[in-house]
Amino acid sequence: VPVRRLAPLAGRVYGRRWLVLLLFSLLGFAQGLVWNSWGPIQNSARLAFGFSGWDIALLVFWGPIGFAPCFFFMWLMDKKGLRVTVLLTSSLMVLGAGLRCVPVSDLEIRKKLIHGGQLLNGLAGPTVMNAAPFLSTTWFSPDERATATAIASLLNYLGAAGAFLVGPLVVPSPNGTSHLSLVSQSNNEHIKDRIEAVLYAEFGMVSLIFSAALAYFPSRPPFPPSVAAASQRLSYRRSFCRLLSNFRFLMIALAYAIPLGVFSGWSGVLDLILTPVHVSQVDAGWIGFWSIVGGCVVGIAMARFADFIRGMLKFILLLLLSGATLASTWFTLTCLTSVTHLPLTT
Repeated sequence: VPVRRLAPLAGRVYGRRWLVLLLFSLLGFAQGLVWNSWGPIQNSARLAFGFSGWDIALLVFWGPIGFAPCFFFMWLMDKKGLRVTVLLTSSLMVLGAGLRCVPVSDLEIRKKLIHGGQLLNGLAGPTVMNAAPFLSTTWFSPDERATATAIASLLNYLGAAGAFLVGPLVVPSPNGTSHLSLVSQSNNEHIKDRIEAVLYAEFGMVSLIFSAALAYFPSRPPFPPSVAAASQRLSYRRSFCRLLSNFRFLMIALAYAIPLGVFSGWSGVLDLILTPVHVSQVDAGWIGFWSIVGGCVVGIAMARFADFIRGMLKFILLLLLSGATLASTWFTLTCLTSVTHLPLTT
């Protein structure tokens, strides 16, 4: 009898875990795509909808603001499971993407609806960016956990990279972006139509993912894949007290949060930053696209490597952060042409 009771704790994985991972990853991809819709086409959006530079920055900033109720979503995930949390998150994304598509002729009202839609999409951020370790622990065995976490996490960034590619290629940039007032009315309407086509396409994609999650997205497997997945969790009060007094945890959290926050904020307004140094909207989009795609590919490869070779995670992280520091320093120096006299080339 004791052997039978312990059998589920030995671990059992199900083939459907990959479907669950796919649905969650697609949700993260869509959230990143919608969040980064406006930064790569900021010159076109300023012309079509009358956005200012502050509006563009705020549209990007709604993503971090959406993390304000993050502890509510984490509590909901622990108490109600993944299904309820994912459905709530995807419904917020559908509502947010729909608000951006409301055909209102008044530009001021349209701008408010777009800002509201971006905020609702930002509220989905805590789930799509934080739930990956929970999902991998719930569904995957220990030797697959780093890989599953990397895939579920990095698809959100890949969605942001997709916005760098889709936006500038679908939406034409104004002729002479430094003199927006000189653009013809017909060109203005064409740009606005192309932006709205992108908004409708994103709304359709988010609605499709929500429908798929509504049809099938279980909270947990019938039997846990490992002992960690079956363990009882502490109460939130005790957890907060322990974590806030754990210096090593706080250092790990800062090592994760600082590079991620700086890079995400920088990439979201990349076109706004590079316009004064005469980098076109399309070139800025390609720069943002390859920077994030490179990170996703290398991140998943390194995660798979870490699953096979234990004890190398700190060395891998130091190696990656060192490379990122050197690359970002070189990029900054090439943009400061008046100081460093380095050539600024594509």
